[in-house]
Amino acid sequence: MDIKPKRRTPERILEASLRLFNDFGEPNVSTTVIADDLNISPGNLYYHFHNKDEIVEAIFTAFEREIEGILAVPSNRQADVEDIWLFLHLLFEQIWKYRFFYRDLNDLLTRNRTLEIHFKKILAHKISTATLLCESLVAAGSMRASATELRAVSTNMAVIATYWLSFEYARDPRGTTENERIGRGVYQVMAMISPFLINEARALLERLSVAYLKP
Repeated sequence: MDIKPKRRTPERILEASLRLFNDFGEPNVSTTVIADDLNISPGNLYYHFHNKDEIVEAIFTAFEREIEGILAVPSNRQADVEDIWLFLHLLFEQIWKYRFFYRDLNDLLTRNRTLEIHFKKILAHKISTATLLCESLVAAGSMRASATELRAVSTNMAVIATYWLSFEYARDPRGTTENERIGRGVYQVMAMISPFLINEARALLERLSVAYLKP
């Protein structure tokens, strides 16, 4: 039987911190709480990370690397409605995995200049990816929209994707499951382009929606 290698202390610290930040909110979790959760001394934690900001930045580095991979649009073929739906589902899963960034976004960006700079780039990438996907639908004859409408729709798609979990949390802090939140978020983003879809693309979106939304 293969024996998994023991995780190094920095990895355990980042894993525990992400879980605690997601569960309780980053402002409510101190380095002492993290050390207690891991049953290590604060000194041991500070040996690896000098303060909580270093922990947050290390988690953000992993988040940025993973989400940038999702935002990279394949260029070998035109996207269809199912491709966009899958892309959004993967994007929302990634947002959920690192949801404390989105729930505590304004506070984190105000306090941390590094996160502010890098998150701006992620937002810009979200908009450009949404634009490319919509342009692909237009080119395929599945969507009809002017350049001005495309810019507005792409921006609105990025806005909803970025703030959907905050809306869900404010509406129902302790209810619903992860899949329900993600499914509704994907649908709400797709609803932005629904009025511009034509022919089979519109019908396909309606069929996909049934599988994601409860009556």
